[in-house]
Amino acid sequence: MLFSLRIALKALATHKMRTVLAMLGVFLGAFALTGVLHISLAMEQKAVEETEKLGPNLLMAMTGNIRFRRGDIRPDAGNTNLKLPDAVALLRGLPSAVDGVPYLSFPMPIRSASKKIMCQVVATWPAYPSIRGNTPQYGRFFDQSEEDDKALVCALGPAIASRLFGTAEAAVGQSVFIYRARLQVVGVMEEKGSDISGANQDEQVFVPLSTYMRRMSNKNYIHGVYLRLADGADFDAAREAAASILRRRHEIKTDKGQADDFKVLTGKDTMNLKQQALDLVQTLGFISSSLSFGIGGLGILSIMILLVRSRRLEIGIRRAVGARRGDIIRQFLIESGLMATVGGAAGTAAALAVLLVVYRLGEFPSVFNPILIGGALAGSAVLGILAGAYPAWQAANVEVLSVLRDE
Repeated sequence: MLFSLRIALKALATHKMRTVLAMLGVFLGAFALTGVLHISLAMEQKAVEETEKLGPNLLMAMTGNIRFRRGDIRPDAGNTNLKLPDAVALLRGLPSAVDGVPYLSFPMPIRSASKKIMCQVVATWPAYPSIRGNTPQYGRFFDQSEEDDKALVCALGPAIASRLFGTAEAAVGQSVFIYRARLQVVGVMEEKGSDISGANQDEQVFVPLSTYMRRMSNKNYIHGVYLRLADGADFDAAREAAASILRRRHEIKTDKGQADDFKVLTGKDTMNLKQQALDLVQTLGFISSSLSFGIGGLGILSIMILLVRSRRLEIGIRRAVGARRGDIIRQFLIESGLMATVGGAAGTAAALAVLLVVYRLGEFPSVFNPILIGGALAGSAVLGILAGAYPAWQAANVEVLSVLRDE
């Protein structure tokens, strides 16, 4: 075996450029297969983690339609058809709804005494932390009396608090300005990061809904409702019940072809929306890796045919001194398999190195699947053997007497 391996290395070294070009296709195939599939797995894991950040047993009713843009799920915030009484009707009409809060959200500038930055203002009710699983780390959230009194108070996301006041803890008790409204900071929320809707919860500012609608903007509509369902609730039934309530209130007649002016989603639904994009990434990865593997296989086939032709004398001499056809076939399969395995191993190693960088920069969970890695290496080796099968058969059937006579 070691003797055959030495012969293989010497033969491939004789045609360095062609060997490298033949290995390049396998390199790219293993790189694409390992890289793209691992990135899609990491994105899927991140989507699961982001879905959990939405809150436990969450059902969402949103205005307009849902758009998938740049990897984020966005409601059509331009619609004004969803009203506060709709939220109350959902809370009262859904038996499985334990609690719920309406919300209204807009990007706005916020400033302290010395700094001014952009934030996402979320106007909602006091039950928001329990429903979304986002509790204050410092201070508190605003309470029902402040909602009833339209109080000028707010709770900051930790990123906003740190940017305005240096540290999150230092923000409690300070004053901030949103346009002309001066609000007292009563709390800073815990760090949560982005959820699956694409909203960075650390860069949000929470204010009482009544304060925002009456003292800051004079709005009479909301963007959506978050509902927390009871443990063990039937989410599909709750979604259909919520849709029926809103259709009845908005006088939408689906039997006459009228489309809903709202969207009701569960955490699973938002995951499915993102999964469509992940499936596309996986499909493109399979296509690109398959093309690269195919090109690599053709490259190995061509160089192995060239090696057979250039080594006819060697083959004839080995056969003349007692080598069997099986020995010749094994020799050339070792060479083709070695070429493909080295190319596949290099491509896999390069992909893993790139993944480390991508995971760090993109803040993805570090997902490394040994089955995928082993599959890329095994697939490369199998490709090499298949590509070398015909040249090996050619080499084993070289006419010994004809070769020796010609030489």
